[in-house]
Amino acid sequence: QVQLVESGGGLVQAGGSLRLSCATSGRTSSNYAMGWFRQVPGKEREFVAGIRWSGGSLYYADSVKGRFTISRDNAKNTVHLQMNSLKAEDTAVYYCAARSGSYVSTVGESYNYWGQGTQVTVSS
Repeated sequence: QVQLVESGGGLVQAGGSLRLSCATSGRTSSNYAMGWFRQVPGKEREFVAGIRWSGGSLYYADSVKGRFTISRDNAKNTVHLQMNSLKAEDTAVYYCAARSGSYVSTVGESYNYWGQGTQVTVSS
């Protein structure tokens, strides 16, 4: 089992920044891919960014490219999502997810483990 705990959400004005963190524990290993997703009530869950624990390419949704940065801290078993130049449309509950294997999928259903989510609200 893998446990994921998100933190760092909150209320910020448009143009501001937030840094989300996802602390992992349990049977994590380098053969995992991590993803950040977000969801607004009434809308489908949306892929935001992804990374492999083993390193390599980073993956972003077009809507956040150039503004968000995903990174990992292997020593602390934590994945971060730095969000800059936030817009009102970034408002959502953000979830951290993990899947076994090195493939970074943009499909939420392919992820085995999920955190509880953290609310991000951007005021315009």
